[in-house]
Amino acid sequence: MKSTVETLSPTRVRLAIEVPFVELEPSLRKAYREIGQQVQVPGFRKGKIPAAVIDQRVGRGTVLNEAVQEAIPQNILAAVREHDLKTLGRPEVEITEFNDGDSLNFTAEVDVRPEITLPDPATIEVTVDELQIDDSEIDEQVKNLRERFATLKTVERAAQEGDYVQIDLNATVDGEDVPGGSASNISHEVGSKQLLSGLDEAVVGLAAGEDTSFTTQLVGGDFAGRDAEVAVTVRTVKEKELPELNDEFAQMASEFDTIEELRGDLRERVTRGKRVEQIYAARDKALEQMVAAAEVPAPEGIVREEVESRKQAMVDQLERIGASLEEYLAAEEKTEEQIDAELTEAATEGVKVQLLLDTLADAEDVQVSDDEFGHEIVHRAQRAGMAPQQYYDQLVRSGAAGAVFGDVRRGKALASVMERIKIKDSAGNEVTLDALRAENEAEHNHEH
Repeated sequence: MKSTVETLSPTRVRLAIEVPFVELEPSLRKAYREIGQQVQVPGFRKGKIPAAVIDQRVGRGTVLNEAVQEAIPQNILAAVREHDLKTLGRPEVEITEFNDGDSLNFTAEVDVRPEITLPDPATIEVTVDELQIDDSEIDEQVKNLRERFATLKTVERAAQEGDYVQIDLNATVDGEDVPGGSASNISHEVGSKQLLSGLDEAVVGLAAGEDTSFTTQLVGGDFAGRDAEVAVTVRTVKEKELPELNDEFAQMASEFDTIEELRGDLRERVTRGKRVEQIYAARDKALEQMVAAAEVPAPEGIVREEVESRKQAMVDQLERIGASLEEYLAAEEKTEEQIDAELTEAATEGVKVQLLLDTLADAEDVQVSDDEFGHEIVHRAQRAGMAPQQYYDQLVRSGAAGAVFGDVRRGKALASVMERIKIKDSAGNEVTLDALRAENEAEHNHEH
């Protein structure tokens, strides 16, 4: 095999590869063997069919094509090694010349990792918003805690918003029962709009034992889009009683003896969360500065692949909730071109950051231990709700284990950057990574 490399841009090269026919022979033999296993010719045992008979049956062209399809990736790999290229993504192949018995000539265009001059992280300075905590935020936390310890008490009055009612429902269309349209003794929070459209308005003002009916448009089933008449009977009305805000409540809802200690602990939690947010904001700004300073170019092919995968993930997510891309675009008042432009912008930035961190990881010879890789697999498996081994096997099958390994390595490179940059808040105070370390420590302990 002979190969030459032509640089098309800082992120793309074209390989011109020539493979003599004699080097194609192993691939050709393999093609005859595989096709021989698939075809049936009377008078010949499977896998024992002579090449001349296969040529007659399926055509020599088909066999050559199969051999070439196998030989191309192998020769691209050899050429990449020979020229010491750091390739990214899938190559675009074009066969320029190939006749039976002659050499195979083809080109392969592929994205490569650009040469990047890294800025010294110690020269990067970022400013984040000053940490401010309002009493109302603590009040909100206390309110949520009270809601969790609320009790329901039956009342002898008509239902109002915020009450819980036990109800029976029965839906009909033109006097005919809707399949699956009846339910008895279900609990519903009035005003939560969790069930049928129009139900909340119909129930307000009804006491236990009273009934009414209302019209609603059905969204699923055989009668989707039709108006249904729904009869609703209220069985009981309960009001939500919130516990009093006193030391007793603190003892019931937490490990603290007084409401003041409880509020103090909530303030600490909110502060910790905001400190971590500050560090994340600093991370984003630092990466932005470094990418700009290093003038990182974005390989078009990789950006295109990233946009396709992000868009596919978006469509899958919409389908899971029973919506389509068209409905999403209508709700967001956006065109598909606008969404594509947004995805392209985000993917371009994402790819540039990855390239920067890969270069940094190489420059600093960042290693990933089995332990660190395993920790990430456990973490992702938990998020996916799978057993770690099952998750890992799936990764290996789909060929994505290398990508996860790359993510861990980039994460380590990023952590080393964060240790060296200078972070200040808008009031001039120095921001440290202590909050993030504490959170990672807590997460680590939680997993073991």
